[in-house]
Amino acid sequence: MTNMMTGRDEAPGPRRRGVLVVAVLVTILAVGAFVAPRVFGGGAPTDPGAAAAGAMPPMPVDVDTARRGTVVDAVRATGRIEAVQAVELRSDEQGRVVELLFREGQTVAEGMPLVRIDDALLRAQAERAKADRDLARQQLERVRRLRAENAAAPADLERVEAAARSADAALGVLELQIERSTVRAPFAGQVGQRFVSAGDYVTSATRLLTLQTTDPQRAVIEVPERYAADLRLGQAVEFTVAAQPDRTFRALVEFIDPVVQPESRTIVVKASAPNPGQLLKAGMFIEARLATATRGDAIVVPEDAVQPLRTANVVWAVVDGKASRRVVQLGTRSQGVVEIVSGVQAGEAVVVGGLERMAEGMPVAPQARGGSR
Repeated sequence: MTNMMTGRDEAPGPRRRGVLVVAVLVTILAVGAFVAPRVFGGGAPTDPGAAAAGAMPPMPVDVDTARRGTVVDAVRATGRIEAVQAVELRSDEQGRVVELLFREGQTVAEGMPLVRIDDALLRAQAERAKADRDLARQQLERVRRLRAENAAAPADLERVEAAARSADAALGVLELQIERSTVRAPFAGQVGQRFVSAGDYVTSATRLLTLQTTDPQRAVIEVPERYAADLRLGQAVEFTVAAQPDRTFRALVEFIDPVVQPESRTIVVKASAPNPGQLLKAGMFIEARLATATRGDAIVVPEDAVQPLRTANVVWAVVDGKASRRVVQLGTRSQGVVEIVSGVQAGEAVVVGGLERMAEGMPVAPQARGGSR
């Protein structure tokens, strides 16, 4: 029984293997018929939608427009704020300070008395000089009468005339010294720091106080000598100071030094800046732009549109929905825009976002910066 059962199980083996082989061959042929046209290009899909689904979609990019605008050629320089007039006052006469007639920081008018020096000795000498003058005048009158009567020699008249003039001059000197013992403001301005107090003994070499004008102020910059031919009176200067970083001040050139500084090879330029709010203090450091020329029809693009490379500057324009690489020549930069001298025309759309992914002829989907497509 065992042998019979074994014989029934083994007899159909070759037949089953044949069926399996045939099935495998049929499967291989079916798969090959489906894959071969796609692998070897022997056929094309009949569904157009399938082909469109396999193509690369356009790359979304932010764009802006190259437009015409006004650009200003400018020279960048550093400098300082300087008072139009500034002085350290000293006394013409020596003596003891008896009175200070000002406060530090006070605004004073021209001619206002500021410091008074003790003049008691000068006034006493002036009284004696007045007596000498009166005596000399009396003697002159007496000799003139005698000379009219031919009772005095001409030399006597000449002598007393000279004595009278000398007495007048001596009194005039003392009166001038008394006047100068009071130090007055030589111009209207603001008092700065004082260096003496009441009771100090001062001479003509002693600093008393500082005085300077405050409105307008001067912006003083040093321009490299290579720009000498571009400098003219009346040019505009824009500058900033550290105390007001968000504010731009403006001034007009009123002085151009005719001499080039030998150490720095620069030219000193001074511009007058209105200062009604007292924001500009003498000695402040400034960063300035001196406008040398203005062009009203320049082509400008945002700085973001320029891709700086090692050998050139590139701007990507959008033409018929595709990226177009342009090698450009740059001009003046200012306030987030840059002038395009050549390479881009006004009105063309330029890519400002996604420059690192650009390639020549790449399909792009432009959308305005900050907006929708």
